[in-house]
Amino acid sequence: MTQLYQIHPENPQLRLVRHAVTALEAGKIIAYPTDSAYALGCRIGDKAALERIRAIRRLDKSHNFTLVCRDLSDMGQYAKVDASVYRILKAHTPGPYTFILPASKEVPRKLQHPKRKTIGLRIPDNNIAMAILSEYNAPLMSVTLIMPGESMPLTDAEVIYETLENQIEIVIDGGFCGTEPTSVIEFVDNEPYVRREGKGDVVGIMTS
Repeated sequence: MTQLYQIHPENPQLRLVRHAVTALEAGKIIAYPTDSAYALGCRIGDKAALERIRAIRRLDKSHNFTLVCRDLSDMGQYAKVDASVYRILKAHTPGPYTFILPASKEVPRKLQHPKRKTIGLRIPDNNIAMAILSEYNAPLMSVTLIMPGESMPLTDAEVIYETLENQIEIVIDGGFCGTEPTSVIEFVDNEPYVRREGKGDVVGIMTS
């Protein structure tokens, strides 16, 4: 049974945040708002939840999931971050960016890019997402909530609930959070390259 939680976008109710965290700890899937679009999230390394998300999105095995982190220390645990790269990350997080970095040994192999051994990470500028991450005390394995055959993510929590009822456990209504995807920046030999220009301004990163 899917539950719909209405969480205040500015002052998230801790009781409801903890319900979402309990669900994540039990291997459940949540739909939650970020600073660029709604996303599906589950705990790291949960193969069953991962496969359920793949089935909902109809994703093949090559599709990369993102680790959504609460801060730079989380990023540093799952990625190899040079000092020059760290300065760029610090200046642009939290924000609507996904950074592709060399994966550390902490990253499950199935989450890494199969050839390049990289991982996508981000720190969202969204109070609800950050409240969940802080209470959960670990990153989330996540993908944007775009349904099969669609080009744009779902933006209305009521529609998400109706679409995914009985397919996921929790839908968090945090209001409209936009439809534009994150900007994707990949670091190659510590140099930034824009792989996708989205909501996040890339000019500042390229001139850092």
